[in-house]
Amino acid sequence: MGRIRLALFLAGFATFSLLYCVQPLLPEFARDFHVSAAASSLPLSLATGGLAIAIFCAGAVSENLGRRGLMFASIALAAVLNAVAAFIPHWGSLVLVRALSGVALGGVPAVAMVYLAEELPAHKLGAATGLYVGGNAFGGMMGRIGMSFLTDHFDWRTALAVISGLDLLCAIGFVLLLPPSRHFVRKAGVNLRYHLQAWAGHLRHPHLPWLFAIPFLLMGTFVSVYNYAGFRLGGPEFGLSQSQIGLIFSAYVFGIVSSSIAGAASDRFGRGPVVLAGTVSAIGGVLLTLSHTLPVVIVGVVLLTIGFFIAHSAASAWVGRLGQASKSHAASLYLLAYYVGSSVVGSVSGWFWEHGGWGALVAFCLVLQALALVAAQVLRRGADDSRPYGRFAPHPPRGE
Repeated sequence: MGRIRLALFLAGFATFSLLYCVQPLLPEFARDFHVSAAASSLPLSLATGGLAIAIFCAGAVSENLGRRGLMFASIALAAVLNAVAAFIPHWGSLVLVRALSGVALGGVPAVAMVYLAEELPAHKLGAATGLYVGGNAFGGMMGRIGMSFLTDHFDWRTALAVISGLDLLCAIGFVLLLPPSRHFVRKAGVNLRYHLQAWAGHLRHPHLPWLFAIPFLLMGTFVSVYNYAGFRLGGPEFGLSQSQIGLIFSAYVFGIVSSSIAGAASDRFGRGPVVLAGTVSAIGGVLLTLSHTLPVVIVGVVLLTIGFFIAHSAASAWVGRLGQASKSHAASLYLLAYYVGSSVVGSVSGWFWEHGGWGALVAFCLVLQALALVAAQVLRRGADDSRPYGRFAPHPPRGE
C-alpha cells in the first residue's frame, strides 16, 4: 500500500512538473520570441492538448498492454523531449516538441487512476487518489517555482534542462517502487468497436457527462488565472521579479493538503458536497484576485488553488465509482475533459486578458465556474446515491 502511494506520488509529481514548468516562462517567451501573450501560452496549451488526445487513447491501450510499463515509458519519453525543447532556437519547433511531450505524458493520468481503482479496496481509494492528486499539486508547484528561481539565476533554457533531468530520475524511482498489477486482466483481442461502445456507454450515462463538465470548466479557469497572473504581477501594477512571482506558486502547498483531506472527506460525506464546497471556494478566490492589493491577490490565488484541488480530488474519486464498467474508458473521458479545458480555455482566456485586462479575464472565469456549480449540484442530487450504472452500462463484446 505504501509503495503504491509513493510511486503514484512520484508519477504525479513528474507529470505535472514536466507539463507546467513552462507556465512561468510565458512572459519570457513573449519577449524572446516576439509573440503575443495568448501565443506565448502555446507551449503549454498544445502540450495539454496533446496530453488530452493521448489520454483518450492511453486508457484503451492499457487494457491490452498493462499499466505499469506504459506509465514508466510515458514519463521517461516526456522528460527526454522536454530536455530537447530546452535547446531548440526556433519558436515553431519548440512548440511542436512541447506538444509531442504532452502526447508522451498521456500514458500516466488515465492509467494511474485505473491502477488505483484495480489494486486498492474501495474504502481506501479516496485517500489514495487524494495523495496522487497531491503529487500532481507538488509537481506543478515545484516545476513552476524551480523554473522561476533557476531562470532568475541562469536562464530559462538551463532551467528547463534541469527540471527534465530531475523528472527522468522520478521515472526511474517510480518503476522501481510500483508493484506489478495483481488484478489487471489483459483483454486480448479487444478491438476499436469495443472501445467505441465503452465510451458511448459512458456518454449515455445519466451522470457521467455532468461529471466530465466539472474538470473542463474548473481546470480551464484555474489554468487561465495561473497563465496570465505572471503578466499582471510582473507588469507596472506590481513589478515583481520572476523569483517573486514563482513564490506565489507555493500556493500549491495548500492544494497538496486540501486534495488529501478532500479525498478522505469524500469517502465519508459523499462526493457531491465536497465538489460543491471546492467550487464555491474557487469562485471566492477568483473574485479576490480583482484587488489591487498584493496580499489580497495572493490570498485569492491560494483560495482558488484550495478550491480547485478539493473539487478535482473528489470528482476524480467519483470516476472510479460511476465508471465501474470499463473504468479506464471513464477515466480517459474525464481526463480528456480536464486537459481540453486546460488547453482550450487556457488559450482563449488570453484574448480576454489582451483586450479587456484582468477584469475581463475574471468575468470569463466566473461564468465557467457558475456552470461548474450547476453540474456539481446535479451530481449531488443524483449520483451520490445512485447505482453505478443501471441500464446505462456499456456492454463489452461477448467473450470479454
